[in-house]
Amino acid sequence: MTGDRGGHAVVAGAGIGGLLAARVLSETYGQVTVVDRDALPEQGVARRGVPQSHHAHGVLSRGFEVLEELFPGLGADLVAGGALIRDAQADVRWFNDGYPMSAGHSELPCLLVSRPALERYLRSRVAALPGVSIQDRCEVLEPVADPGRSRITGVRLLEVNTEPHTVPADLFVDSTGRSNRGEAWLRSLGYEPPEEDRVDSRLVYVSREYRRLPGGAEADAYVIGASASAPRGGVALSAEGDRWLVTLFGMNGDNPPVDPEGFHAFAARLPVPELHRLLERLEPLTEPRLMRIPVSIRRRYERIDRLPKGYLVFGDALCQFNPSYGQGMTAAAVQAVALRESLAQGSGAAAVRDFFRRAAAAVDVPWDMSVGGDLRFPFVEGSRPLRVRLVNRYIARLHRAAAEDPQVARAFLRVANLQAPPQGLFAPAVLRSVLRRRPAGPAARPAVRQQPTGA
Repeated sequence: MTGDRGGHAVVAGAGIGGLLAARVLSETYGQVTVVDRDALPEQGVARRGVPQSHHAHGVLSRGFEVLEELFPGLGADLVAGGALIRDAQADVRWFNDGYPMSAGHSELPCLLVSRPALERYLRSRVAALPGVSIQDRCEVLEPVADPGRSRITGVRLLEVNTEPHTVPADLFVDSTGRSNRGEAWLRSLGYEPPEEDRVDSRLVYVSREYRRLPGGAEADAYVIGASASAPRGGVALSAEGDRWLVTLFGMNGDNPPVDPEGFHAFAARLPVPELHRLLERLEPLTEPRLMRIPVSIRRRYERIDRLPKGYLVFGDALCQFNPSYGQGMTAAAVQAVALRESLAQGSGAAAVRDFFRRAAAAVDVPWDMSVGGDLRFPFVEGSRPLRVRLVNRYIARLHRAAAEDPQVARAFLRVANLQAPPQGLFAPAVLRSVLRRRPAGPAARPAVRQQPTGA
C-alpha cells in the first residue's frame, strides 16, 4: 500500500461511508476511485442500492461536527437547500421509557436532512476533489492479489456493456454496507473472515412523508423510544422540501402496518401520544414504505491475525447498527476521523492495522449503547452479564430523572450524540439526581397507550 499523495485507492460503495473514506484518502493517495453498481442520481432522491434512504435519518452532533470539518460550509449549504440545524434538546421532543425529556439548551447542534439529499451533497463535494473520480453502474467483482496472495494489486470490475477487467490498486476499501460480500472476497484470497458479534432486535420499520407547515408543530423533531412495556417507537424529523419524515418501528412481530389507516392507528399505540397527534394535523405526501432490518453485525477486524496488505473495511461493512438509535452515519464519520489519524502516522500495512484498532475504539460506545438497549427486551437473544443488567437498570432511572432535571437530560444527550464518554452519565451531579429518585414501580410509570385512540 502506498500513500503520501501517490498510489491508487479503490473504494467499493458510494454511500455515506464510501464517500467519507474517499474524502480522507484523497489527502494521502494521488488517485481515488469510488465505484458503485447503482446509477447515481443527480438529484437528492432514493436509489435502489440504499433502500433505507426512504426512511428518517439523523446526523448526531458529533457526526455533524466531523462532516463540517471535512467539508467546510456543509451546514450552510444544506440549510440553503432547506435542511435545518437544531439544538438536540431545545428543538427536539424526546421520550424515553415513556418519560418526556426536560427542556433546555444542550448546545449540541444536529443536522436534519434526508439521507438522499446528504448523500447527493457529499457526492458532489467528493467528486470535485483533485484525483478523485466516482464511477457508477460499475460492480466490484472481487479484489485481486499478487501471486503469493499477500497484498492487493487490483480490483476486478464489471461496467455496463463491457467485459470484466482489472484496474491496478494499492488499496481496496470495502464500504459496501449491509450487502457486504467481504467474507466471500477474503475466502477467495485464502484468508479467514473475522469473527462477528450479532444481535437480532427483530425490528421492522415503516416510513411515510408528510407536508410540513410553519407553526404546525411544537418542535422540529420527535423521538419516541421503545419501552419495556411497549416495544415500539417512532421518529418524526423535519427535512428539506417542507417535509416531515416519519418512521414508526415495532419489534418481535408487533410491526407497523403498510396501509395508511393501519400506519396511523399504530402511531396511536406508541408509548406517548405526541407523534400520533402530530400526524393527525399533517397531510400525507407518500404511501407508507416498509423495511425489515437485518441483524446488527460488528465484524471484529481489529482481532484478525491475517489480512492481505492493502485491504481495508469501512462503514456499515465494518459495523452495522440497529437504525432506531440513529447512529449509523455518525459512526461512519468517527471512522473517517480514525482513518485520517491512522494515515497521518504513515502508510502501509501498519496504517490499516492501526485504523482497525482506532475504528474499534470509535464504535465501542455506539455499539454498546445500541446492544445494551436491545438487551432490555427479553425476546432479544444475547448474553446479559451483571454489568449489562445493572447499567440498564440505571439508565431506566436516568430517563426518569431526565424528565425533571435538565442537567441529567444534557448529560444523556451528550453521550447519545457521541460528544462525551459514557462515564459522563455517572458524574457526581448526575448520579445524585438519578439515585435520589426511587425506581419507578407500575403505579409510578407514565401511562403507556396500548390501543388506538383519538388525539
